[in-house]
Amino acid sequence: MIKKRIHKVIVLALSVFFLAGCALPGLGGGIGGETIRVAGLNSTEGQIISSMVQQLIEEETDYNVELISNLGTGIVGHQALVNGDADILAPTYTGTDIVAIFDETASYDADATMAYLQERFAEDFDHKYYDTMGFENTYAFMVTEELAESEGLETVSDLEDISGELRAGFDQTWLIREGDGYPAFQEAYGFSFGETFPMQIGLVYDAVSSGDMDVVLGYSTDGRVLSNNLVVLEDDLGFFPPYEGSVRSTFEILEKYPDLDPLLQRLVGKIDTELMQQLNFRADDNLLEPSIVAQEFLEENNYFREEQP
Repeated sequence: MIKKRIHKVIVLALSVFFLAGCALPGLGGGIGGETIRVAGLNSTEGQIISSMVQQLIEEETDYNVELISNLGTGIVGHQALVNGDADILAPTYTGTDIVAIFDETASYDADATMAYLQERFAEDFDHKYYDTMGFENTYAFMVTEELAESEGLETVSDLEDISGELRAGFDQTWLIREGDGYPAFQEAYGFSFGETFPMQIGLVYDAVSSGDMDVVLGYSTDGRVLSNNLVVLEDDLGFFPPYEGSVRSTFEILEKYPDLDPLLQRLVGKIDTELMQQLNFRADDNLLEPSIVAQEFLEENNYFREEQP
């Protein structure tokens, strides 16, 4: 009996020693001294963009890249950088960062928002906030092609004349949220919808496509916009603040590996909202792995290398 207990203690001690010497995936301690840790979100879009950064670095350098995928929120991604568990976060969103990180009201001027975040992240966290990749993943009102064509709908303001007849499906938190929620929307646009239904945002696309709803609020880059042949209405009054997708990294990793900076700069301005929507569609509707979508996109664009003279 005593021998068995001694054996268990030895096994337990060896196990603890082994685990102490091995970093858990995504929690720092990559193999060797040249490992870059890239954090991404758990959305399709988050997986595509983080895979894109990973593959770009692996293609152009000899560095190892550890992908920390499926982080639940941008706050978790931010903490990974702050805590030293990640070196690069891709993507990060301007509208989310200014509200969630700095607890400030988002500006509706995209350029001013970007400039402010770049300065604050550098000063407060020693992070570099890259210019936008070109797309904006913000809230957007959507209708079917049939309704858009029959009623001549192109902008949100175009809904006003028929708004009292419409069934509208919204993310349940948006209905009561201050700042850019439904109460503020009614004041800004000057109209309300006939009936409003709180829904999980992942369900709104099928709901409007099937005719259960007439208008819904979804995400502008979601691939299900294409899957369901929906029309995104222009926010002609600029009600929603900018949610531009960008890459953020620590200055520490850029100083350690200076060749990372020009690589990350290659992604600036390369993916507009429509293109991001198409990339998400390829993953969600065609059931391609996000990493494959990222790889094919990079290969099609020659990894954004400059043309040789």
